[in-house]
Amino acid sequence: MKPGGEGTSAIARDRLPLIGGMVLLALYAAIWLQVPLDIELLRALWFLPAVGTLGAIIANTSGTGGGVVFVPVFNALREHGIMALDPLHVVAASMGIQSFGMTMGALRWSDRLLHQPPLAPGSQTAPVRPRDFALVVAAVLVLSLPAMIATQRLAPFDAQAVLTGYKSFSILLGLALIATTWTVNRERPERASLAPVDLVVLLLLAVPGGAITALFSVGIGELVALYLFIRHYPVLLCTGAACVISAVSVIAGSVWHINAGTMPWEAVVLAAPGAVLGAFFARPIALWLGARRLKTLDGSWIVLSAIYLLWIMGD
Repeated sequence: MKPGGEGTSAIARDRLPLIGGMVLLALYAAIWLQVPLDIELLRALWFLPAVGTLGAIIANTSGTGGGVVFVPVFNALREHGIMALDPLHVVAASMGIQSFGMTMGALRWSDRLLHQPPLAPGSQTAPVRPRDFALVVAAVLVLSLPAMIATQRLAPFDAQAVLTGYKSFSILLGLALIATTWTVNRERPERASLAPVDLVVLLLLAVPGGAITALFSVGIGELVALYLFIRHYPVLLCTGAACVISAVSVIAGSVWHINAGTMPWEAVVLAAPGAVLGAFFARPIALWLGARRLKTLDGSWIVLSAIYLLWIMGD
């Protein structure tokens, strides 16, 4: 495929999301057939499909993961006595739902990578080389996945202290994203190739990002997307690579929760269809917004959601 032009990929356009959607549908049907579900609880959680849709749209337009939406919602369900969810079950529910939504989002962005439209003459938007996309995803996951899996198996952390440090760092990154979008990156063309120094920084972020994802179901995707956005790479690389990394991470994390018996299946079966739907429409929404508006909204969302999470966790 020639970057910046219509691809000649061996995989037909929209084939990846179609095949992936069929696999997700089969897994969803298997859950209904194999897992005992509490019908009364399903009725009480009637609103979760809408939550899944909203979370997936936010997660897959920004690459930050849906945990920022799902974790507060499930904390609220626990506080109101609707579901008896401790923090471990909250993270499990978030990962289970994201396994559907982030996977569809990852497939949609990967399909875009293989079929990039031609760029207008003089455009400040850069094409994305599939090699750079694959390098970011592979390099981050080779470090973040072992860190996440190890964290799931270690003794409990002081989650409050970790969340405070992580979200404080996220606020700084979000503010930096907004500032650079409207100053140094405002008229500058996007970077067309991955710089070695940026790969090194992503590797440094991978281990703490993986550990944080184990604790809160969100972390590594947010760090990757924010950093690449600040460095002025194309939306396709920033959001697309972050979605793929997040999808692989939450699937791996969900496997551990299933084996540990901590997966709240009622929440997953209700929110998953909405998450797939939201993820399907997230990519065109992101591209319609354009790089500058998307980066501004992403930075604002990260800052506001971080402040909100710190507030509710402090109560």
